[in-house]
Amino acid sequence: MELEGGIVQAIGHTPLIRLSRLFKDQPFEVYGKMEWMNPGGSAKDRPALFMLREAIRRGEVTSESVIVESSSGNLAISLAQLCRYLGLRFICVVDPRTTQQHLQIIRSFHGEIDLVSVPDEATGEFLPARIRRVAELVSQIPNAYWTNQYGSPDNALAHSETTMREIGEQLGKVDYLFCGVSSCGTIRGCMEYIRSRGWSTQIVAVDAEGSVIFGGEKGSRKFPGLGAGITPGLHRHDVADKVIYVSDRDCVEGCRALVREEAVLAGASSGGVISAIRRLSESIPPGAICAAILPDRGERYLNTVYNDEWVGREIGYTPSN
Repeated sequence: MELEGGIVQAIGHTPLIRLSRLFKDQPFEVYGKMEWMNPGGSAKDRPALFMLREAIRRGEVTSESVIVESSSGNLAISLAQLCRYLGLRFICVVDPRTTQQHLQIIRSFHGEIDLVSVPDEATGEFLPARIRRVAELVSQIPNAYWTNQYGSPDNALAHSETTMREIGEQLGKVDYLFCGVSSCGTIRGCMEYIRSRGWSTQIVAVDAEGSVIFGGEKGSRKFPGLGAGITPGLHRHDVADKVIYVSDRDCVEGCRALVREEAVLAGASSGGVISAIRRLSESIPPGAICAAILPDRGERYLNTVYNDEWVGREIGYTPSN
């Protein structure tokens, strides 16, 4: 069994465009990595491909395997798509924050949904409860295999070998990299590529208010895919030079600004990244080259980020556009 050809060939080599209108008054340049143009709609296509391909190479995944993973949505879509291509059964453990759009796409790829509706009693977080449910499924289902995005080195390797390499090939040594964090696979892989080349790039982790990844105070978060209720196994203390915390409102405002100025309809994490750049703008020196990873598509957030009624009810403010 091989994971090659077909839709697999469309993963990676996403466009890198200058956000010249959004940051037109700034003395530095910002380039957005359009990860939502992967066939599965997000940056998670890359680790999904690497984790499955390497597991197949090691003989851990065969034609009889059942793939199981915990995901807030995007990785589940990526795995569902690739498992459909391979003809493998896929089960995704999700929680109530996963959007209906994500769930519908997963099911369209014949992925199965296992909903964890009660958070972990000790932490009050859904992620530990989801991981516990994954362990139960793996123990109960013959030939079940957990890809484990939170601890798999192949998650980070995907971004070292592809995402950051592509940015480097197009821009050379960048001065700043802005990257949202959740499993820490993207930022870990990008950091390893940057450090292996001796670049002086300032790596800025964009985390959600309420996330504990970098020791922040635990709190509620409206959007999946940014932040985490536990510290992932791929986290390292030196994975970032600076951490910027963004609120749910920051995510919405950043998304709305991307649409207004650049006609880019991106997901909530992308809005958080844009807001982080704006917040740090006064300290970015003239002439600096900044790369920003924009992780997923905005269509999955039409009922939240881009819905004025929802934003007013759930976040408590009225968007201006």
